[in-house]
Amino acid sequence: MDPRKQQVYGGRQAGPQLFEDTGFPGAGGMPYGGMPQPGMYPMMPDPMAAMAMQYGTALAGQGKDMVHQKIEKYVSVSKIKYYFAVDTAYVGRKLLLLLFPFSHTDWAVKYDQDEPVPPRYDVNAPDLYIPSMALVTYVLLSGYLLGLRNEFTPERLGLQASSALMWLTLEVLAIWLATYILSIRSSLRVLDLVAFSSYKFVGMIAALLASMVLYRPGYLLVLAYACLTLDFFLLRTLRLSLLSGSSSEGSRRGLYLLLAVCALQPALAYWLTQPLAQQQLAQ
Repeated sequence: MDPRKQQVYGGRQAGPQLFEDTGFPGAGGMPYGGMPQPGMYPMMPDPMAAMAMQYGTALAGQGKDMVHQKIEKYVSVSKIKYYFAVDTAYVGRKLLLLLFPFSHTDWAVKYDQDEPVPPRYDVNAPDLYIPSMALVTYVLLSGYLLGLRNEFTPERLGLQASSALMWLTLEVLAIWLATYILSIRSSLRVLDLVAFSSYKFVGMIAALLASMVLYRPGYLLVLAYACLTLDFFLLRTLRLSLLSGSSSEGSRRGLYLLLAVCALQPALAYWLTQPLAQQQLAQ
């Protein structure tokens, strides 16, 4: 045997190794006792990590339930979901009803076991999807129109949004207090009032868009038509709720309130859109 190929161990020549030596660390990739080194089997789950993940999931579930219970004490989440139970077909039919209500005949809200059916099944049911989207669109369109006149600032846009929300809140509170003070028996809930009071933003958007093409004459014409259709819609829809009193006196008070609500819609629509309407060609 060539002496250059022999290994020296402890001063003595080592003979050829016939079997793999597993008696010292590192041989065969295993330490003493046959325990695997960290990272040797990455697919094996870590018990501590699994326990921490399980504990975190349980803690998150408890937190979610706690928040849900706190919210349910003040606002029913299930009731809010009802107003957003819409689909594309409902949105299209409701927009047509708001803009062209004169040919509609059946204005009664449908019920299922003393509960109103979701809006997607009844075009007469109030919803909050169209009002919320219309409010957002109104704010965005306001920013665009301000930009056309080189008057856009974040503060001005925020003022426009807060003004719309403030007037909407005051309107809903006024109607709700009127029903309480006048002792009007009504099936309307607060969220119903929010929905009906917010439908005006659909006509306001149409009027502002018309002002971009036809300027002030087009704005006034479209706004007048939108207010007319909205008042017709509210008269047909709300009369079933406000004029259902048990006495003639209660029905008369409900009629006065309904007329006041209809008169308020054009005033607020004009107040919130007149400063934004295009008066002439943008410079």
